[in-house]
Amino acid sequence: MIRIFGIIILSLFIATSPMAGSDGQNELSKDTNGQVKDCFEKVNRGIFAFNQAIDGLIFEPLAAGYRHLPSPIRTGTSNFIGNVSTLLTIPNNILQGDIGIAGKNTLRFVVNTTIGIVGLFDPASAIGLNSYEKEDFGQTLGSWGVGEGCYVVLPVLGPSTARDAMGSFGNYMGGDTWYNVTVRNDTHYFSDFDYYASKGVGGVDFRAKNFDDINNLEENSIDFYASVKSLYLQDRRKKILNASGATQTQNDSDWEEIDD
Repeated sequence: MIRIFGIIILSLFIATSPMAGSDGQNELSKDTNGQVKDCFEKVNRGIFAFNQAIDGLIFEPLAAGYRHLPSPIRTGTSNFIGNVSTLLTIPNNILQGDIGIAGKNTLRFVVNTTIGIVGLFDPASAIGLNSYEKEDFGQTLGSWGVGEGCYVVLPVLGPSTARDAMGSFGNYMGGDTWYNVTVRNDTHYFSDFDYYASKGVGGVDFRAKNFDDINNLEENSIDFYASVKSLYLQDRRKKILNASGATQTQNDSDWEEIDD
């Protein structure tokens, strides 16, 4: 099923995503509001409404309860999720030519996985191996000059573009080490449950961190769908350009926490 979904996304990507040219960063910088075509707006809005229903039934109640857990538990959970995400960041650092950062992220992962007890603690930051921006295959494609293509909303996973959805598909083709050792291969140490549980917990953690921001945005937006789309596209462009300055949106470091 995942491969069929990937083929569909690939078809959309080829049909709608032009190359941004040899100077991809300049092309991305032309419009910070992101004039990305919403080619499937009616379908996107339907999926967006479905996602809102799922959020109201599952993620929001879980996040509300999660926020009442003791701070050390929430911090440890966030640390673990962040440590696992490094397994996706490192290969993308390399693909983007950031070899030095890839090395530092590798050391950070080793320290936190061992001394930090599988990432529950963050001793790496204490010795100067600070956390770097998360990277994924969508960002790598963008840094290579690949255009965004049409805006799409994925069931449960949320806002994306044809390019970013294609980048996410790269995870299931061997690009995500955590996926490889849990789902793709029989390692006898991890199972499919470990991967999908970490993604589910990551989604709850993200929702809890941004609980008030998301609810306030929904309450104060004339068109919540359009607000989310605008903020997502701005945030993705800043990440691809490694731009400084925070987007006026969620305080989590990555809109794609569930997708990655």
